[in-house]
Amino acid sequence: MTKKMNVESFNLDHTKVAAPYIRLAGVTEGAQGDKIYKYDIRFKQPNKEHMKMPALHSLEHMMAEFSRNHHSQIVDISPMGCQTGFYLAVINDDNVENVLELVEKTLKDVLEADEVPACNEVQCGWAASHSLEGAKELAKDMLDQKDGWTAVFAEEA
Repeated sequence: MTKKMNVESFNLDHTKVAAPYIRLAGVTEGAQGDKIYKYDIRFKQPNKEHMKMPALHSLEHMMAEFSRNHHSQIVDISPMGCQTGFYLAVINDDNVENVLELVEKTLKDVLEADEVPACNEVQCGWAASHSLEGAKELAKDMLDQKDGWTAVFAEEA
């Protein structure tokens, strides 16, 4: 048995998951009783495939911007350093169905987009590294597998 780590995802056996999936990865309660729900939105199978950086970067911009059209309690959407998915943090919403619907609507918005929001040197720290087509391909691949989003582990799929 490996030592329990402070970071929840470091305690997840990445060899047993079957991407793509969406799972609740943690809940943090604030001093005033608000709760932040962190979701693991996994696009690619860990240690087998990853999102290429320009596509991931554009998808991050698009998900960050478009998701807020569908949910008022988003704290953040952040890409994973391993380039296999994103973390979504929402406040006071423990309804997984809401998150599944949010992701679906947001990815459909990506498919309809004509440009990557904030894709310029004023609004982005690496504006040269974007791919609208790559982001759309990632969104389409994820949407094509929507029926399996709730099955996290290989034996559930």
